[in-house]
Amino acid sequence: MPFREINSRMVEATLVPGQRMFSQRGAMLAYRGEVSFTPNVQGGQGGLASLIGRRVAGEATPLMTVEGQGTVLFGHGGHHIQLIGLTGDTLFVEADRLLAFDGTLEQGTMFLGSQGGVMGMVRGQVSGQGLFTTTLRGHGSVAVMAHGGVVELPIHPGRPVHVDPQAYVAHHGDVRNKLSTALGWRDMVGRGSGEAFQLELSGSGAVYVQASEEKL
Repeated sequence: MPFREINSRMVEATLVPGQRMFSQRGAMLAYRGEVSFTPNVQGGQGGLASLIGRRVAGEATPLMTVEGQGTVLFGHGGHHIQLIGLTGDTLFVEADRLLAFDGTLEQGTMFLGSQGGVMGMVRGQVSGQGLFTTTLRGHGSVAVMAHGGVVELPIHPGRPVHVDPQAYVAHHGDVRNKLSTALGWRDMVGRGSGEAFQLELSGSGAVYVQASEEKL
């Protein structure tokens, strides 16, 4: 993994010649060595099609291509940073939560309605995340941002995990999601904005949950 955690709000990435990374614009705090930062106009590893797809989906968070040899410190807005390692699977995460990630990962977008049907679309509206989400697939590492601390909850077959949609950050693996109603659930045990919904994730993988219901 090219990232090293400095503290809960800063990570350090190591670059070698021939390797590149992508970061959110404004996320660089400091660097050492011969490192270049250029605006990314090709949509990352997914190419122009990925860029167009993200813009149509409203997932057009500006990215920088980071290349060279040296180390770079990343952080943004004082948000908590969670490092996630991918080993061939797909990470589902909102574009504005991406701090930095390996250039080897392939970017794309997914319509939330395709996971959970109509309820997938409802989830996008309830969580305030829109109807599309960004995907990163392959082998590499990702640094994502969240409010407060983040916990990784494993998802095992036959043992679904239920999450407050406002606290959801990302998930990876072979996971299906659906939004279900639970009358009084938020009033009794949730801390959301009043909608009686919970996000159910099932299959095999993991979900990341933040200690807040705030958007970035």
